[in-house]
Amino acid sequence: MKKKSTFGRNDTEVKIYLSLFVLLFLAGSCKDAHQLPINEFSQVDLQNYTLLDVRTPEEFEAGHLENAININWFDDDFTEQVAVLEKEKTVYVYCQKGGRSAKARAVLDSLGFKAIDLTGGYGAWMENPEN
Repeated sequence: MKKKSTFGRNDTEVKIYLSLFVLLFLAGSCKDAHQLPINEFSQVDLQNYTLLDVRTPEEFEAGHLENAININWFDDDFTEQVAVLEKEKTVYVYCQKGGRSAKARAVLDSLGFKAIDLTGGYGAWMENPEN
């Protein structure tokens, strides 16, 4: 006969439930280190990072974050263009809403860069009156 715990379950069931609880807690509390909401981004200490706008040149000319460089995600040679950026600097990348910048961050990661996707994109930046 299996021994019952104080919770009315056997010890094996209690261990399973506790393990699942711990895993769910840890999974929910982990923040993606490759993302930062764009409205939490600060341009302090610019010499230590690169700010990359991956929107089209037309979108960039209509407005962009100060000190950003523009490399169009849709360019056939996007990978070659970003490969020349300084690898010792963190690259903060954004687009209009977040789709292109997430893909660009993955490319940058594959090239050995430390890249952070500024989630929400330029649209979210412009919606914040503090900017």
